[in-house]
Amino acid sequence: MGIGDFKVRDNPATVLLLIPSHSYRTSDFMRAASDLNISVIVGIDTEFVLNTNQEGVIALDFSDPDKAAEMIYQFRPEIHIDAILAVDDAGTLVAAKASSMLELPHNSVSSVELTRDKYALRRALSASKLPSPDYKLFNTAQSEDDLEYIADSIEYPVVLKPRGLSGSQGVIRADSSLEFVEVFSRIKDILESDSSLEECGADLLTSILVEDYIPGPEFALEGVLDRGNLTVLALFDKPDPLVGPFFEETIYVTPTRYSDDVQAQIISTIQSACRTLGLTHGPVHAEVRLDNCEVFLIDLAGRSVGGLCARTLSFGSGLSLEEIILTHAVGDDISQLNRESSAAGVMMIPIPTAGIFQKVSGIDAAENISGIESVTIIPTSGDEVVPLPDGNEYLGFIFSKGENSQSVENSLREAHDQLQFEII
Repeated sequence: MGIGDFKVRDNPATVLLLIPSHSYRTSDFMRAASDLNISVIVGIDTEFVLNTNQEGVIALDFSDPDKAAEMIYQFRPEIHIDAILAVDDAGTLVAAKASSMLELPHNSVSSVELTRDKYALRRALSASKLPSPDYKLFNTAQSEDDLEYIADSIEYPVVLKPRGLSGSQGVIRADSSLEFVEVFSRIKDILESDSSLEECGADLLTSILVEDYIPGPEFALEGVLDRGNLTVLALFDKPDPLVGPFFEETIYVTPTRYSDDVQAQIISTIQSACRTLGLTHGPVHAEVRLDNCEVFLIDLAGRSVGGLCARTLSFGSGLSLEEIILTHAVGDDISQLNRESSAAGVMMIPIPTAGIFQKVSGIDAAENISGIESVTIIPTSGDEVVPLPDGNEYLGFIFSKGENSQSVENSLREAHDQLQFEII
């Protein structure tokens, strides 16, 4: 049965969705499950929950994956669970451990641990034959003299990054020893914040990864693994030059404008990286760079694209990315799916300055731009906003479709120019 002919299930399956309460995608996954006649239980992080006395909700502690997995295992006799699916990075290790205990299809615990630790990821990739930048790991507890000595011994440029944070938070380029010392101290402050501890374990907050800077255009791939075989859902260009000092993502556009040979090389590299890490099942989101005809894997995660970017994609007869992921999770065939023929893109609206968000104007004008589907603003009046690299959020998302990728990119830029934000 092709995806264009996909029908809702005759016999409802049950999926446990692991969702941090701050996730933008909760409603999208719940809507997709309802459309597919899939029953959903929500496993929500107790770090953010005061009252979980709700039907179909389990309070879990994502920061203690072993404890959370055991709670899921103990819950199993009360209701049959067909699959466990983590929406964001924070829940992927819980999903792997619980799925292993319940003998459900999922990535191995060891493979997920590699994706959750950028240092472990880099070590595994550098041990393979895949192109990989040189790297070093430094403890954050460096004396001032030791830090200056380290800075003087490094060949620049380099990129410093936390081991366990996502969304480009704390990822900063340094071009000199003076910048290295300043950047190292700044990232150390980020790692000592409460929000960092909520996102990853304390063991990943005491060291900083330093990698050689890889120049060249960057791409993002969205895919699904089935018994280790990668199905590509979309390959995105990132047309804005991500050269630093910060690496704030803005525009994703698909289909890519690069040649079939480049596309094949990107896909082959990501497939090989998945095999190297041991990833075999479920959604995959990868970031790569193309430098001197070599594809360098920047990051790889065993989950789908973050934020609301998934709304960019539509498949077959109109299925959303969340429907594709849920369909695969419960064991249905997605091998014949195809993305819609039109070009599509999203702009993650950057936060221009830190402060208290007041209001935005120009949404109507932005949505009247040819090709613009919608503009979604996340913060409400009174919310604190923190730009990258100190924060990891965006002001919102602009969605566009068009005849080709260039027209989509142009529409996104023109729409963004219509928006004015008041932040004090």
